[in-house]
Amino acid sequence: MDKIIFPKNSLFLVTGGAGFIGSNLCEAILQMGYKVRCVDDFSTGRINNIREFFQNKNFELIKMDIKNFQACRKICNGVDYVLHQAAWGSVPRSVMLPHFYAENNIMGIINMLESAREAKVKKFVYASSSSVYGDESTLPKKEGMEGNLLSPYAVTKMAAEEYAKQYYRHYGLDTYGLRYFNVFGRRQNSNEYAAVLPKFITRLLKNEEPIIMGDGSQSRDFTYIDNVIQANFLACKAQSIFAGDVYNIAVGERKTIISLYNDLVKYLRKDIKPKFSNESKGDIKHSLADITKAKQALKYNPQYDFAQGMRLTVDWYKENLM
Repeated sequence: MDKIIFPKNSLFLVTGGAGFIGSNLCEAILQMGYKVRCVDDFSTGRINNIREFFQNKNFELIKMDIKNFQACRKICNGVDYVLHQAAWGSVPRSVMLPHFYAENNIMGIINMLESAREAKVKKFVYASSSSVYGDESTLPKKEGMEGNLLSPYAVTKMAAEEYAKQYYRHYGLDTYGLRYFNVFGRRQNSNEYAAVLPKFITRLLKNEEPIIMGDGSQSRDFTYIDNVIQANFLACKAQSIFAGDVYNIAVGERKTIISLYNDLVKYLRKDIKPKFSNESKGDIKHSLADITKAKQALKYNPQYDFAQGMRLTVDWYKENLM
């Protein structure tokens, strides 16, 4: 990919900046020589993800909750680009806490959209999710072919997309929704609600049996973190005619959970059999993205396939967990 260049002294605001995707975005912005304002309430974000940036003069950390509208207005002052990653993830947890998810994921983005509009931010790029495709069984998943939503989490992401479209339509705020497909990579949390890859890796490194929900035949379009970073920056550079819309961000390849597991044990040289459990509530069975629209509008071209990303991720966990 060609180097993406922004005006000198550009200021990026990253919400959820101490989280998995947010901290990687902060790091990339600093490496490019631009300023970053990292915002997090540390409910799920971790200080260790961003500690190495504290000595960088271009890094600013603000601890706050995006449910606080007045605080959102303050943090948007002087900002050129908003990369809105702050949200509560996990489909199963959202089924248990629907009201909490609506408060955080829907009101949070509304507060940020309104604040960005007032501050005349150039671009507002936000994280959506493949969960908005719901029970639509057609593969690959294509923008405009959404089905019935299967979880409160998916509802919050669809609501976020609709609000962002309204802010473009009525107020001219350039919004770009990135529908992430199963992102994985360095700094990803391995707690009970984490994605499957960090859970598998950490358990295998400890010589423990990973748990596979269901029979392992479910499939996903696993997307390495650096592809997602590329997509965020490309959206910031996109032409305004492509604003007010949503884009699949993935690789366009499908992998079953059991084949992923087999690749991991082979790479780690482990002889550990997984345990099988009941399927998670609200999870879709298969996921595969059509990334044509993102390629055409955003010039998105994923640089890492699953195998490359998996090896880089495993190596990172080996270094940081052992």
